[in-house]
Amino acid sequence: MKHNFNAGPCVLPKPAIEAAIDAIRNFDNTGIGILEISHRTPGWERTMGEVEQLWRELLNIPENYAVLFLGGGASTQFYTLAANFLNKKAAYLDTGSWSKKAIKEAKLYGDVEVVASSGDKNYSYIPKGYKIPTDADYFHITSNNTIYGTEIKEDIDSPVNLIADMSSDIMSRPIDIKKYAMIYGGAQKNVGPAGVTFVIIRKDLLETVQRTLPSMMNYQTHIGSAPKNRSMFNTPPVLPIYVMYQTLLHVKKQGGVEAMNKINKQKAELLYSEIDRNKMFVGTAEKESRSIMNVCFVMAEEHKDKEAEFMEFATKAGMVGIKGHRSVGGFRASIYNACPLESVQALVNCMKEFEKQYV
Repeated sequence: MKHNFNAGPCVLPKPAIEAAIDAIRNFDNTGIGILEISHRTPGWERTMGEVEQLWRELLNIPENYAVLFLGGGASTQFYTLAANFLNKKAAYLDTGSWSKKAIKEAKLYGDVEVVASSGDKNYSYIPKGYKIPTDADYFHITSNNTIYGTEIKEDIDSPVNLIADMSSDIMSRPIDIKKYAMIYGGAQKNVGPAGVTFVIIRKDLLETVQRTLPSMMNYQTHIGSAPKNRSMFNTPPVLPIYVMYQTLLHVKKQGGVEAMNKINKQKAELLYSEIDRNKMFVGTAEKESRSIMNVCFVMAEEHKDKEAEFMEFATKAGMVGIKGHRSVGGFRASIYNACPLESVQALVNCMKEFEKQYV
């Protein structure tokens, strides 16, 4: 049996995959597959409305927020949000590779103040005690850092508009949407496959736009003048959105975001406990900053020479995608919503069996 710990694209709920396969053959009983159907058909317009409603229901999103499904990934949003909202100065929290990339793009449009960074310790912690400048147009955070295994687990109180890249922890815990001006991210962690980006944006934020923007960079373009036009200024990524729809239906059936958070904490506690107990391994993130989505660890110093051996051992045991990012090394187990507890237990068992050979 294979256990999928890939960081993204990653494991998806089996019911979502099966539903997608059926829709590729025959969407909405039309006799035509979803890859061939017009996105202007009533069935697809209904699906777009239903997937938006699922987002609103699962995260309790108020009506004064728009929910959009766009292309281009979170990387496109790095410059799009800055083009829309960075008029004079923006504040950023630097917690890893993705926040650095967001900062780089934002600097094309105005002054950027990095209020704090954990780069001094290879992004192994979430900074604290920083001051958010009240004259900033917005404050940007990356809530979960897939490469380094750190996470901001609470909703920050910000004196200015708070914008968050939640690519890899959205739907993993309840969040207070009202504390954010905008939330965005790539879907390919907890809410679907690669190819669609979600954007949740407070509508009054659009009133702060001062630049003349290309149509595709203007959020108002995608909000449209009527609900049925939302996210359909151009052809949307139909299949990824449909898989997202089925994935969120699965989350709802499991009991919603609160239920997912409970099991996510259980999975993370199981794996971190083994890392802390096992003499062969060491966690890379400071304990209070540890992500419940991406668990990063390396061989203990006295066992560094056994890294390749453990990788081979784990691969033979069915563990997939546990090689750590090149900037951290070691191992990374991504335990997103759809990763079952049984897979985490299998990894733990694998680590215990490896330890028995040497300790």
